[in-house]
Amino acid sequence: MSNVTLQIGGRSYTVACGEGQEEHVAMLGRTVDEKLGSMDGHAGLSEQRALLFAALLLADEVHELKQAPGSAAQAPAPASSGASVDALDAMKLEVLASRLENLASSLEG
Repeated sequence: MSNVTLQIGGRSYTVACGEGQEEHVAMLGRTVDEKLGSMDGHAGLSEQRALLFAALLLADEVHELKQAPGSAAQAPAPASSGASVDALDAMKLEVLASRLENLASSLEG
């Protein structure tokens, strides 16, 4: 296991990841930070609520990608390893969004 420190919303979060996944996890963290930064009016929210809303927005984007006609998420996965990078990234964002929702829930107590 390896640790990656993410900068999200002006705060540092250290998360564990598999060996060799450090840059990917860092990219996911940057994606969350960018989504958080693009949210209008999040300044009045608690950190947990802001992260929750960012996760929900990302999860909604993933959902829309899956529902899009002809999307790779709807089509059967190809037998080769040439699966769409966008679809894989979307699935990974969905997993990250779920983890963020769980984190927000546990922080809210």
